[in-house]
Amino acid sequence: MGEATVGIIGMGDMGKMYARKISAAGWRPMARHFTLENALSDNEFHDNTNVSILQTGHLVSRSSDWIMYSIEAKNIDAVVAAYGPSTKMGAIVGGQTSTKAPEIAAFEKHLPKDVEIVSCHSLHGPGVDPRGQPLVIINHRASQKSVELVESILACLGSKVVPLSAEKHDRITADTQAVTHAAFLSMGTAWQANKQFPWENPRYLGGIENVKINLTLRIYSNKWHVYAGLAILNPSAKAQIRQYAESVTELFKLMLGGHRKELTERIYAARAAVFGKPKADGEELLLEDELLDRFSLGEKPAHRVKNNHLSILAMVDCWWRLGIVPYDHMICSTPLFRLWLGIAEYVYRKEDVLNECIDTAIDDNTFRADDLEFTFAARDWSERVSFGSMDGYRAQFEKIQAYFEPRFKEATKVGNEMIRTIEENLNSRKRDV
Repeated sequence: MGEATVGIIGMGDMGKMYARKISAAGWRPMARHFTLENALSDNEFHDNTNVSILQTGHLVSRSSDWIMYSIEAKNIDAVVAAYGPSTKMGAIVGGQTSTKAPEIAAFEKHLPKDVEIVSCHSLHGPGVDPRGQPLVIINHRASQKSVELVESILACLGSKVVPLSAEKHDRITADTQAVTHAAFLSMGTAWQANKQFPWENPRYLGGIENVKINLTLRIYSNKWHVYAGLAILNPSAKAQIRQYAESVTELFKLMLGGHRKELTERIYAARAAVFGKPKADGEELLLEDELLDRFSLGEKPAHRVKNNHLSILAMVDCWWRLGIVPYDHMICSTPLFRLWLGIAEYVYRKEDVLNECIDTAIDDNTFRADDLEFTFAARDWSERVSFGSMDGYRAQFEKIQAYFEPRFKEATKVGNEMIRTIEENLNSRKRDV
C-alpha cells in the first residue's frame, strides 16, 4: 500500500500497537529492525546501551521517511540525542508521547534543520480499539504535503484526527487527564491505606462505584511513567493537580465541621459553572446506573450504600476554580475522561443524588475514615508532582500497584468490556439524535 517507509523507535505497548496497525495496512515498517529488548529495557532508556543496538537505531532514523519516537516523555531527550542527528535528510519526525513540551524541545535541539516535525498522540490506551478515538496530529514544522503523508499512514487506525498545536495539546491533556488520573490514584492510595479491597465492600459496589473501582485498577495496572510524565513534565498539569488537592481538602473540612450552608453553596456554585441547569425530567444523561451495574468485580448489595462522593465533588469544584468546562474538550477526550465526566454529570445533574451527597457528607460518618485517607492521598500526590520527583512518584505508584496486582487481569477484562459497551451506547445515542 504505502510508498513511504515508517520507522518506529520504541516498542512499548503503544509502539507495538502502532507497528502492528501500520504494518497490516501495507506500509513498510522499520520497527522490526530495532531490537529494543537490549536498548530499551521495560521501555526505559539506558546510557550504557551497547553500540550494536545504537547502530540498529541509527538504521531506523537513516532509512525511514517518517520516524515516530514512541518513548516515555522523561527519556525522550536522551533517545532523540542518540538517534536524531543521523536522521535521513528531508525525513519527517514525530513522537507519540503524552506530553509534547519535552518532546518538541528534544526535536528542536537534536534534529537537523532540514527535518520536518509532525507529531501525534492517540488519546487512548493500547487495549482500546483506536477506531473512532481522537488522534491528535501536530504540525510543528512541516509542509502540508508531509502532514498529509502522516495522516495517510495513520488512517489505518480509523481514529478521528484532531489538529492541534503542541501547547494546546498539553493544556487539553492537563485539563482532561492529569487531574482525572490524580483522583483515581488517590482512591487507590486511600483504599490501600485502609487495607481495603473495594470490590469486597458493599459500600463500593454498584452503579458509579463500579466505574471508580475499574478505572482505578486500570490505571494501576499500567506503567507508572505513563502518568508521571504527563503530570510532572506537562507545564499545565502541576497547578491543576494542586487545585484538585486543595478542593478535596477544603470540601472535607466543610464536611467535618458540619457546615451545611457553606458546603451546599459551594457545590451548587460549581454545578452552575460546569453543568449549567439541572437536567429536565426524561432527559438522558451520559451514563445511567442500569448500564454501569453490569460491570462489577463483586456482588452488588441488596441496598445501595449512600456515599458523599468526595472525589467527584472535588473534581467539579476543581474544574470550577480553574475555569474548565469539560464539555469543551470532548473532541479530544480519552475513554477514561468520558466515563469520569459521565459519573460527575450523573451526580450533579440529578437533584436527588446531589442532595443525598450533601446530606451524607454532613450527617453520616460512614465514610469519614475513607475520606480522611483520600484527602491525605490527594495532597501527597500533589506534593510529589510539585517536587518533580520521578523516583518519588514511581515509589508510591508501585507500592499501590503491588497491593492491587492480584485483581488486574480480571479488572482489565471487565474494564475493557465496560468501556466498549458504554462507548457503543453513547455512539448509538448520537446516531439517534
